Amino acid sequence: MAVIGAGIVGVSTAIWLQRDGHDVILIDRAGPAEGTSFGNGGVLASCAVVPVPVPGLLAKAPRMLLDSNQPLFLKWRYVPRLLPWLTRYMGHANAADAARAAAALTAVIGDSLADHQALSRGTPAERWVVPSDYMFVYENRTHFLADGFGWALRRDLGFEWTELEGNAFRAYDPVFDPRLGYGVKLANHGRISDPGQYVKDLAQHVQQQGGRLVIGDVSDIAYENGKVSGVRVSGQTISCDAAVIATGVWSGPLSRKLGLAVPLESERGYHIEFWNPSVVPRSPIMVASGKFVATPMEGRLRLAGVVEFGGLDAGPSRAPFELLKRQGLAAFPGLEYSEMTEWMGHRPAPADSIPVIGEVPGIAGVFTGFGHHHVGLTGGPKTGRLIAQMIGGHRPNIDMTPYAPARFAAAGKR
Repeated sequence: MAVIGAGIVGVSTAIWLQRDGHDVILIDRAGPAEGTSFGNGGVLASCAVVPVPVPGLLAKAPRMLLDSNQPLFLKWRYVPRLLPWLTRYMGHANAADAARAAAALTAVIGDSLADHQALSRGTPAERWVVPSDYMFVYENRTHFLADGFGWALRRDLGFEWTELEGNAFRAYDPVFDPRLGYGVKLANHGRISDPGQYVKDLAQHVQQQGGRLVIGDVSDIAYENGKVSGVRVSGQTISCDAAVIATGVWSGPLSRKLGLAVPLESERGYHIEFWNPSVVPRSPIMVASGKFVATPMEGRLRLAGVVEFGGLDAGPSRAPFELLKRQGLAAFPGLEYSEMTEWMGHRPAPADSIPVIGEVPGIAGVFTGFGHHHVGLTGGPKTGRLIAQMIGGHRPNIDMTPYAPARFAAAGKR
C-alpha cells in the first residue's frame, strides 16, 4: 500500500493499514510533518463543525477585508485565479449547505480525542495527546448570542456545553483581559502539545513496524485495466496494489490526472508562538472576536488562526502576524515571553467545506483523504481509519456518501 503524504492524515492511514495487516510505503516530498501538520493550532476541536460559509457571510466579507482588525485577508492580485472557486464557495453560504457540511464534519471529527488516543496508543506519540476542555471566549452574553447560528447547529448535532459568566468565568481561568467576561466550555476535547513532533513520532512508529519511508515527489499514479498498479516517484515507479492521496492542498494536480475536478484552494493559515510565556490559559481557547485559538504547548503558547486567500506561491503577509500578536497581547494582559516565532501554511479548502474521502471512481484501489480546511489535525485519525477500512474491505461505521470523490468526477481521465 502506498500512502502519499506524511501529514496527520497520511500517517494515520499508514498506521491503521499496518494494524490491519498491510505492508505500507509512506511517501512525502519533504518528510513527515513538514507542512500543515507542523503548524496547526494543536486543538482537537471536535466542536469545530461550523463551516466558514454561513448565512450572512457575503454581506460581512467586504467589511472584514477592509478592517485590519478582522481575521480575513486577501492578496488582491490573486483574485482572478481565485474567483471561480470563490463563487462556488460563497454559493454555500446558506443555512441548508452549512447544516449539511456540519453534519458531515461531525461524523469525522466529533470524537477526536478518543480517535487520537486510539491512534497513538502504544506509540512514541502517545505522550503528546492531552485531554482538556475547549473554551470559546466572548466579551459578554450579547456577543455570544451573535454567534447563535453556529451554536444552534452544534446543539442539533448533539454537542453540549457549559456557559460561564462573571465570577464563574474568572474562577475557571483568571488570565483573560477584563473585557472578556463570558466563556462557553466544552468538555471531552483535547490538545496536542507539540503537533510537529507528534506526527513525526507517528511516522517513526510506521517505520518501526516495518513501513518504508520514501522522500520524493509523486508525479503520477499508474493503473492498468481500471486498477492501480504503482506510483511514479521522482523518476521511478513503485509498485502497489492500493494508493492513497493525502497531500492536503497539493492533492489537486494529482487528483486531476485521475479525473477529479476538485474545487480546491489554499486557506492560508498563520501562527505565532510566544516562548517561555508568563501567562498560559488553563485549556485551549478560541477568542471569538479575533477567530484565533490559543493553545498551551511544550515551552510556548501558540496563537493560530486567520484566513487568507492568496494561493500557494506567494510568501507570508505581515499583517496576519501583526494581528495575531496584537490580539494575543490584548487577550492576555501582562504576557511576557523570551522569543516570538512565526509560521504560515496552507490548509486545503474544497468549495463545499466537506473533505474528499473515498475511492476514486473508475480506478480501483486509489483513495483520497484531503480537504479538511482548518480541522485536519482534528479529523486525521478518523479519516485514516476510514480509508484503511475501505482498503481492507471492511464497512465503515458511517455513511461515506457525503465525502465521496465521485461528486467531483470530471468528464474523463487522461
